[in-house]
Amino acid sequence: MSDVRSSSLTELNRLPRVSAVVLAWKAEPLLRRSVESILASAKVEVEVILVDNGCTTDDVEVLAKLPGVVTVGEGENIGFSAGCNLGVSAASGDYVALVNGDAIVEPNTLARLVEVVDQADVGIAAGAIRLADEPELLNSRGNEVHVLGVSWIGGFRERETRSEPTETPGAMGACLVTSRSHWDRLGGFDPHYFAYHEDADLSVRTWRVGLRVLNVPDAVALHRYEFSRNSFKYYLVERNRLMFVATLWGRRSLLLLAPPLLALELVMLLLAIKEGWIKDKVRGYGWLWRHRRHLGERRQQLQAERTVPDRVWMGVLTDRFNTPLINPPGVGVLNAFMSAYWRVVRRWV
Repeated sequence: MSDVRSSSLTELNRLPRVSAVVLAWKAEPLLRRSVESILASAKVEVEVILVDNGCTTDDVEVLAKLPGVVTVGEGENIGFSAGCNLGVSAASGDYVALVNGDAIVEPNTLARLVEVVDQADVGIAAGAIRLADEPELLNSRGNEVHVLGVSWIGGFRERETRSEPTETPGAMGACLVTSRSHWDRLGGFDPHYFAYHEDADLSVRTWRVGLRVLNVPDAVALHRYEFSRNSFKYYLVERNRLMFVATLWGRRSLLLLAPPLLALELVMLLLAIKEGWIKDKVRGYGWLWRHRRHLGERRQQLQAERTVPDRVWMGVLTDRFNTPLINPPGVGVLNAFMSAYWRVVRRWV
């Protein structure tokens, strides 16, 4: 009898086991501090799955010697999506954390995110990302997702005013926690995203199966954030936006949103011409055409997994572009048109 009681007490006292996946890419000055901060987490049993995704320093070799660090990967950049999938495949925890190699978590962050994600109606809990150089300012309080598929960080350079977790359309992949069972249920990231929009995909799919995505203000990560602009990023962001909408939006939603979707596409083409990345925009169309079979199969899979109607889960999306990072020409007119249009058609989605 005492053995049974002792076993029960051991189970009750066992700390949540978290597997934190960190990608090592190129030369990241904060990588060692990032991994060390995760290993120093309180109130959780943590392992770090360090993915060599093209690291160009000796950081992977050095960090691999630390207790609690498991290394995987062949030193090739297979993308954020596939890299995270690889890391999770080697994980042993009941919870999966994704932490950027340029993000430093506070000691209570992972435990707090586990506490929130343990709520029965929560699928993903994301940290409040603050700017490493200006920690009094937010990098993201959660990502916004537009009804036309554009996604961006919310609350950029704002001060934290929240005291409780808040719902967010998207969890920023720089610091989030989900259960291993939820990750496996959704199958992780689609590796075809490579980078960008994969966290929006996972978040929206979470909403579509009836679970919430929350951003937690007292689960803090400091992020060395840089908003880069380069042709490869433009190619991925635009290509992935179209893949995102084409696979997750229902047929009726796509039909009702066809006019503003086409209008946005025209705006992005004009912007691409103006800023000199039209070749990358066209290259994205070519990729989508060559991978149309995958898109069709994935759409069929994602439409089958949905348990919540579009008119319900799309209620968490925004109909306005309100980010200082993305300013397409005519954004004011686009916002006015889109808000009015969405008020009319959403009842039929």
